[in-house]
Amino acid sequence: MTEQPAGARDRARHERLYALGWALLGLVLLGLSTVAGILIPRQIAYEEAFLGARPCADTQTARGTEDCLRTIRATVLSAQEAKAGPKGADVFRVRLQAPVPAPADRPFDLRSNGDLAHLVKPGEEVEVTTWRDVQVSVRQGGAGETLPGLPDEATMYVGLTLVLVWATAVAFIAAFGSARRARCHAAGRPVTPRVGFGWAKALSMLVVPMAVSFLSLSMWDAWTAAGMTVAVWALIAFPATFAALRWDRDGEAGPAPAR
Repeated sequence: MTEQPAGARDRARHERLYALGWALLGLVLLGLSTVAGILIPRQIAYEEAFLGARPCADTQTARGTEDCLRTIRATVLSAQEAKAGPKGADVFRVRLQAPVPAPADRPFDLRSNGDLAHLVKPGEEVEVTTWRDVQVSVRQGGAGETLPGLPDEATMYVGLTLVLVWATAVAFIAAFGSARRARCHAAGRPVTPRVGFGWAKALSMLVVPMAVSFLSLSMWDAWTAAGMTVAVWALIAFPATFAALRWDRDGEAGPAPAR
């Protein structure tokens, strides 16, 4: 058996380290995807409880039951233009005069160009609808507005899980590829790449499931939205991946040798 050049041995050692690194990353991503997947049923149950909530009866309000839609009447302490979020979006921030039961005691933001922004003034009375610890909507007279932050994040967890699962698969494939290249270098065989993985494919791995999640979120609720996220993602991801791999293989095959 002939001794391999030092360069080949170094490349083989580096590829083994890459394989170990990719495998460890795959295990971490697998754990994260498992945690995200476990949270999906809890988020869906939370969303379904909100969607099924009905206005509180007088007896429920008296007992402080939080699983129904509770209407709280309170006086406005302050109402003014403000900036919200990391981008500093314009909002109309309202604070209610104490004492106010939670969660209506927290400031809430209305659309700066909405009807209520032109109607709500300090000293006036408004009706705030709450559910559990969520501010649902605000009304004054005949005008009303739904507040942001309602329970509708279940499909986002599905999209995040799909991203992590896809990234896990890619990490393990990369580990296998590095181990294969290490064996080739150690045996002195030429290394021929099988499948390229450029930025376009890496970006689609992140963009497609999240885009499908937003689409499902706007069209379905709870378990239906979660199921449609997985179904639509599979319809898009698997054919696109298969086509990309076939294109890579066709490109690597090269022209047929001349006879």
